[in-house]
Amino acid sequence: MSNYHIKNLEEYYQVYRKSVRNPQSFWEEIAEEHFLWRKRWDKVLDWDFEKPSIKWFEGAKLNITENCIDRHLHIRGNKTAILFEPNDPKEETQHITYRQLYERVCKFANVLKEKGVKKGDRVCIYLPMIPELAISVLACARIGAIHSVVFAGFSSTALATRINDCEAKMVITSDGSYRGAKTIDLKGIVDDALEHCPCVETVLVVKRINVEINMKEGRDQWLQPLLDNAYQDCDPEIMDAEDPLFILYTSGSTGRPKGMMHTTAGYMVYTAYTFKNVFQYREDDIYWCTADIGWITGHSYIVYGPLANGATTVMFEGVPSYPDFGRFWDIVQKHKITQFYTAPTAIRALAKENLDYVTNHDLSSLKVLGTVGEPINEEAWHWYNDHVGAKKSPIVDTWWQTETGGILISPIPFATPTKPTYATLPMPGVQPALMDEDGKEITGNQVDGRLCIKFPWPSMARTIWGDHQRYKDTYFSAYPNHYFTGDGALRDEVGYYRITGRVDDVIIVSGHNLGTAPIEDAINEHPAVAESAIVGFPHDIKGNALYGFIILKETGESRDRDNLGKEVNQQITDRIGPIAKLDKIQFVPGLPKTRSGKIMRRILRKIASKDTSNLGDTSTLLNPEVVEKIMEEAL
Repeated sequence: MSNYHIKNLEEYYQVYRKSVRNPQSFWEEIAEEHFLWRKRWDKVLDWDFEKPSIKWFEGAKLNITENCIDRHLHIRGNKTAILFEPNDPKEETQHITYRQLYERVCKFANVLKEKGVKKGDRVCIYLPMIPELAISVLACARIGAIHSVVFAGFSSTALATRINDCEAKMVITSDGSYRGAKTIDLKGIVDDALEHCPCVETVLVVKRINVEINMKEGRDQWLQPLLDNAYQDCDPEIMDAEDPLFILYTSGSTGRPKGMMHTTAGYMVYTAYTFKNVFQYREDDIYWCTADIGWITGHSYIVYGPLANGATTVMFEGVPSYPDFGRFWDIVQKHKITQFYTAPTAIRALAKENLDYVTNHDLSSLKVLGTVGEPINEEAWHWYNDHVGAKKSPIVDTWWQTETGGILISPIPFATPTKPTYATLPMPGVQPALMDEDGKEITGNQVDGRLCIKFPWPSMARTIWGDHQRYKDTYFSAYPNHYFTGDGALRDEVGYYRITGRVDDVIIVSGHNLGTAPIEDAINEHPAVAESAIVGFPHDIKGNALYGFIILKETGESRDRDNLGKEVNQQITDRIGPIAKLDKIQFVPGLPKTRSGKIMRRILRKIASKDTSNLGDTSTLLNPEVVEKIMEEAL
């Protein structure tokens, strides 16, 4: 049905108009025709952004794993559901069929029940990107336990904080993990964390790297022997539409992390619908999202969205640089990947390397390219489009958040004409609004403001676990009756949206509001520049001035820094105007980033302002060591 699978721009506009004129009937039709329900809903939507309270498909009964697994068994039982590509290319790829996935999830679910886990209990999952990660997520959902996946790169302190916040009674981990040429002692990190987590009763351990580890008597157990003895059928727990499905913590760059709580039915409907459309998935496609399941991208677009559509979804354990910088393209060629979804930070890193890594591979199977995590800058967009997509695979620059559960603004391939750096148009059912400083909606095009959403969509988080007031204060207080995204955006002459960065990344210089993203775009177009980040620092005359942290490509390393700085500022002047020139430029070896690739500007702002007495917890950064180097050479 056309509502479910949009094929051209005219159809998009028809579907979009219908979705905003009568959202209830739009989502009801999609829910009714494409999913398996044990009981139909009494009411499609009940909402109040004042409280805030949002309920979708109220009164409906279902289990999300029946929709992701059981209903495919009859026609897709032998189709690959999860294609596991290990860290070491010499290790064998695993093809897990829908039938095998059903048995493995049921066995794991029975192990959880045997260990006393029941509906509503929280289970913390701290695993590398191995099949057991996806299977444990689905096993929790099978029995109605609430999973909370913590990315297996976070420190023991960060892990303990998250376990305690949701009061998890079980942790699922492994003896360790592979990351490129390194191994990581995951079990040791868990042991350290659990010294501060009295709520945890049981730890189940997956054997992955076969090393000696400490097993605490009465608490820790190897998983495999328990699975070997488990029964291979498990009746699904019948859940209410609004029962919690999972808690996922945002990085908590300021204050303690926020446990975003997502519920069952609306999340399922929205992630499945957006997966189908944003990636134009067809039955025999091989879809690969390079994210980690520890992030919302992995939840929605490795596990739930693809499996609800009966797709083949790739899980990759490794890193893009191991054993060399051609690894992504090796995998695309090997499995004839049709949709490829990755982060701009990965694209920029790969674009710095020799182009032979790309051109030595056959990438002709690719139909759709995607980006996620941050707005993609123009230079990276063109490199991706020219060299990976051969100018024939549309790039979907997707904008969304942990809080939104699914993609809210994105091109639809072959329907929406793409435009570099623009996320383009809202998905059906999503009603964006740009607000001014006074809280009034800005109408018309060629405007910029703060991005809000004025009507609920099915996959939005319902609360912050254990702290509904914080949920209200963070997302619904700045603009009454609107969800505030925290991002700035501009809308061009045809209504396309471009995300200009976090609102706190808007710097007021001499009374001018300057978004960091366009300035960074201008800098990054310099042939010697790999990546940059701009922050404000106090200035006696301007109020704020701009400080640029710039990573050079190898070709720029030998250049004279003073001249390079002048060229960068000239480029900004040419692109944006002299008001946006940088007062200070520091060439740096790297930028502090979260594990999902976001630049931690909070730290850069403190360095720029010479206020480094309290940088907060840097242990959860991807590269904490780079902070010291930047501080040593700060201007």
